[in-house]
Amino acid sequence: MVIGVLKEIKPNEYRVAAVPATVKELIRHGHTVYVETGAGVGSGFSDAEYEAVGAVIANTDTVWEKADLYYKVKELFPEEFKWMREDKILFTYIHSNAHPEETDVLLNSHVSAVAYEDVQDENGRFPLLRPMSELAGKGGFLAALHYAQAVNGGPGKLLANVCGVETPIFTMLGCGNVGLGAAELAAALGNEVRILDVNMNTMLEAKKTMPNNVTFMISNRANLEKCLRETDVLINGIQWAKDRKDHIVYREDLKLMKPGALVIDVACDDNGAVETCRSTTHDDPVYFEEGIMHYCVDNIPSAFSQTASVTLANATLPYALQMADKGFKKAIEDNRLLRLGMTCYGGKLTLKETALKQNREWTDADELIKTW
Repeated sequence: MVIGVLKEIKPNEYRVAAVPATVKELIRHGHTVYVETGAGVGSGFSDAEYEAVGAVIANTDTVWEKADLYYKVKELFPEEFKWMREDKILFTYIHSNAHPEETDVLLNSHVSAVAYEDVQDENGRFPLLRPMSELAGKGGFLAALHYAQAVNGGPGKLLANVCGVETPIFTMLGCGNVGLGAAELAAALGNEVRILDVNMNTMLEAKKTMPNNVTFMISNRANLEKCLRETDVLINGIQWAKDRKDHIVYREDLKLMKPGALVIDVACDDNGAVETCRSTTHDDPVYFEEGIMHYCVDNIPSAFSQTASVTLANATLPYALQMADKGFKKAIEDNRLLRLGMTCYGGKLTLKETALKQNREWTDADELIKTW
């Protein structure tokens, strides 16, 4: 199979789907890999490094034309819509539920598509989201360190345990990969860390690996209010369904927070778990609501593009190899967990979440494979 590694065109996106080491593995399996000129530069990988492992370096149009499988990081942009065809496979973060125009193109073109964010493992977790979530959580902590500085508009507080000064308090909403990633760094600098979650079993498991300055609390209103009053940094890692009208932290709740406190919303759902969240960019990352600084950058991992690219490529490679080695249909038939990530095939929408949110007809992938 011919695999095309594309250069991302989304602003401030510096990641690349496949790094030289993973390209080498694809080629070892007998596949041809085209890499768009400069695709890896933002992550520190030169064209020469890709050529050294056997990739063909080509211009944009050539990669799109030659590839059977499009290997990307981000969703499609309008400039890329024209390349979708029935004989092509798209493998990337698609986020079709948030992009109706993209969904139209995927269905009308009859392209076969698998979304990183929907592939699951045997435990119902999302292995292609996990490395980015951990990195986003750690990046969220580093953003707090940066914006807590007076020179960056913050209260001038060092978020670490300093002798003679009250220890800063971090509150994490969610005991998932985001919350634990941020907690690991915050705790390492001696901060008091509190993690709120509704799942006691999840917290008990996490407690085994966390130091004693990390406290686990059931997420209820009383505990939330206590944390809001005392915390220096609130980090949200809870994804919020777009059709929900409620929140965990409401606008009025910000008035409970002390002056100089920060909100770092890694989930970045507009009006989501944190009502006052609206997505920002690396170019314009912060804003104030009710006197509280908010950092809600929706693509934190791109700031650490080399680390992000390596970890993402390592995670996605086994699935890319399955589709390349077996062909799309056989890979989808054989791997039920990969099938959960299938967004569409042959003009049929197989991702239920997108069907519900966009009021479209849904086709059960398990039933579809019986007919093809």
